[in-house]
Order: sequence, then structure tokens, then C-alpha cells
Amino acid sequence: MHAGDVILLGGDLGAGKTHFARCLIQASLPAPEDVPSPTYTLVQTYTSKQGPEIWHADLYRLGSAEEIEETGLSEAFSDAICLVEWPDRLGPLTPGTALCLTLVATDNDIGRRMILAWTDPRWDKTIRDALLHE
Repeated sequence: MHAGDVILLGGDLGAGKTHFARCLIQASLPAPEDVPSPTYTLVQTYTSKQGPEIWHADLYRLGSAEEIEETGLSEAFSDAICLVEWPDRLGPLTPGTALCLTLVATDNDIGRRMILAWTDPRWDKTIRDALLHE
């Protein structure tokens, strides 16, 4: 992952957005550390082993673009790696270059299905390479 990468994590309550973000953050840290949910702090930041900061945001409790602007998140979209839960709250602040991941519970409620969507061609190689290393 690189500075400017924005991953929007969608899905119902309990779909696994925070769990997915925690795993991705842990894999990107130089040493293990606690990765709490940002539900109440709104944003947690970490330094990745690749260099750029990682911002993990949970927008569930926010109701307006002005509140989001106050977090500094829109500036971080260009300088950091950003993982955003409840991205529907971004409205017009949603970056057009983002990768959208939607988590959906399966029929047995144990597994999850992940739906990926993007329009920026820079994600083509990233997704292709990730699928080949599966």
C-alpha cells in the first residue's frame, strides 16, 4: 500500500469492517501493537513499515461533511493510506480514486463475501497481483 491509497469499507453493522481493517493495519506495522476500533475516537493513526501514515476512520457517528472535514481526513486522502468505515457518510468528499470493499455476511453467518469495486485503473494491477498471490 502507498500514500494516497484510500480503501472504503462498506457493509452492515457486524459485517467485519473493523476486523478487516485491524488485520490490514497489523500486517502493515513494523511491530505488533494494539489496533482499537476508532468508533469513539473517529480516527486512529499508525506508522506503516512502508513509511506513510495509516489512517483508520470510523464515520458511523458523523452526520455531515463539516464534521468529517474537522477530522483532517480529506487532507489525509492524498498523504496517507486511509481505511474508512461507513464511507457513505463521506458524500461529496468521497475520493474518486478509492477502492471500495463491501463485506457481506454469508448464509451461514460465519463467512464473509467481499465485493470489490474501483474506477481508478491504478487498482487493476494491485488487485490482479493480490489475487495471483492468494
